[in-house]
Amino acid sequence: MQERKEKIKGFLAQYFRSRALEDEEDIFALGFVNSLLAMQLVNFVEKEFGVTIDDEDLDFENFRTISNIDALIERKVSSPAEA
Repeated sequence: MQERKEKIKGFLAQYFRSRALEDEEDIFALGFVNSLLAMQLVNFVEKEFGVTIDDEDLDFENFRTISNIDALIERKVSSPAEA
């Protein structure tokens, strides 16, 4: 869990260079996230953690904080793949 959060922080650090993000900090409220970064974040999560982000997962709440992103990944890796 903590290792995942560190990987997410590492990815976001490219865009939030002047700020060390906390797990519960709202990255959208900070004003640095635009639609391009949001899609890059989705792509990063899929590739880095081997999950598929479905349309129903594309909710701001799932990506608002590092903890929320981690929780989404946990749900995706814990749920059995649908046939």
